[in-house]
Amino acid sequence: MKMALELAEQGRGWTSPNPMVGAVIVKDGTVVGKGFHQTAGGPHAEIHALNDAGEKARGATLYVTFEPCNHTGRTPPCTQAILKNGIRRVVAGMKDPNPQVTGGGLAFLTSQGLDVSVGVCEDECHRLNEIFIKYVTTSLPFVILKCAATLDGCIATRTGDSKWITNPLSRQFVHELRHAVDAIMVGIGTVLKDNPRLTTRLEGRKGSDPIRIVLDTHLSIPSNARLLHLASDSDTLIVTGSSAPAEKRRMLERPGVRLLALKDVRGQIDLTALARELGRMGITSLLIEGGSRVNGSALRAGIVDKVYIFYAPKIYGGDDGVPVCAGPGVEFMEQSMRLKDISVHRFEDDVMIEGYLNR
Repeated sequence: MKMALELAEQGRGWTSPNPMVGAVIVKDGTVVGKGFHQTAGGPHAEIHALNDAGEKARGATLYVTFEPCNHTGRTPPCTQAILKNGIRRVVAGMKDPNPQVTGGGLAFLTSQGLDVSVGVCEDECHRLNEIFIKYVTTSLPFVILKCAATLDGCIATRTGDSKWITNPLSRQFVHELRHAVDAIMVGIGTVLKDNPRLTTRLEGRKGSDPIRIVLDTHLSIPSNARLLHLASDSDTLIVTGSSAPAEKRRMLERPGVRLLALKDVRGQIDLTALARELGRMGITSLLIEGGSRVNGSALRAGIVDKVYIFYAPKIYGGDDGVPVCAGPGVEFMEQSMRLKDISVHRFEDDVMIEGYLNR
């Protein structure tokens, strides 16, 4: 199962809205077939592994990180292929959490006389597909907040300068995050200050560009912003308030650029409503790379599931820098938002805290 998990990881960034899945076929103590789900719409991991094993699959055991499908989607049911190829035992890491198919594949295989078990490395399998699990059970995107700060909590100087707080290794990890998600979001302040591209740039291999989302209540984005003129397979979505000028909307709309008007609350986009709308659009995951206002608003709105906070070994040394979050905080420390399932990572001298919001 550990081998299957490593295989599944190779599909990260390419399988959405499907889960990442790895499969290993073992016969007489020897691995005879391996595979992983490589792209949405393509063959599932089980099919790749069965093709790899060939005739050696007969009488063998299939280890798969995710319950085999028993329904026809873009591809035929994997359960039928498992039976056809003579697999005798199936070990699944986790059940499919989709309310419409939960238990269907494993129950069917059991009814056909196969030896079936589930729950091996279950926690790791859940963590691998945390995005898929949230989306199919809530119809909402899994939201990740990322920020980089000095040790004393500043994400920029008083002049707005933030290049660069962290080192190249940390920044490369952020591009891995971009590759892994469906969409990335910033506020208009970040666009006006940095004029970013928000594309994925990986060393030595092709990456997947996320949909770029800009929160721009009053539609003040310049027409020459780089986000509006990219050669990318993904669109730029500008989220604006309902009172934004119609003429400016028409000027901005073009191939690769879409506008979404939402009701604004006290001059700011309702992020809870936006999360629901993104879910309806089929966006399963969202990476927030905004400034302090967007960070604070997203946390207060309760839409954030996971955080990656990078700390560089630098001290700003003043109280006039830009904090991680802006806006009203809690009144008492005991009301602070807490993280759970914490892990700490090092990128040379940078330290990254990874954790989940404790609802």
